[in-house]
Amino acid sequence: MAAELLILDVTGSDGSVREAEWLHRAEPVHRQLRTGLPADYCARLREVFAAGARMCVAVEGDAVRGVALWRVIENTYEGRRFYVDDLVSDAAHRSRGIGSALLRQLERQARALNCHVLALDSGTQRTDAHRFYFREGMVIPSFSFRKTLK
Repeated sequence: MAAELLILDVTGSDGSVREAEWLHRAEPVHRQLRTGLPADYCARLREVFAAGARMCVAVEGDAVRGVALWRVIENTYEGRRFYVDDLVSDAAHRSRGIGSALLRQLERQARALNCHVLALDSGTQRTDAHRFYFREGMVIPSFSFRKTLK
């Protein structure tokens, strides 16, 4: 019998890493989405947390099955926005409800923080992810434009 899926907060409200061991265990799953993360994953994540991001992980027993990184942003057109930087389920365990469980937890967190919307960006090539987001009730309200600065 499989272990129960739990969602754990890895960071405290001040950006501190509360569960360092889970951060280490999250790295291989997180890298499935963000292949360009630097070699010193923990140092990079601590910088991101210091800038306001938070992380939760979906765990089964001792194994991380999913990772979500998020932050709250105040803007002029939405008000309080709960922005999901990263949402990824371990490829070997997809279609088992892990992404849905993470998204439900993120929505609960967004509501608890009095956010008006939950938003994320998804690469145009990630069609499987898009089907998942549509199934979860998300819509595409706008285009996202970017210019790389060197």
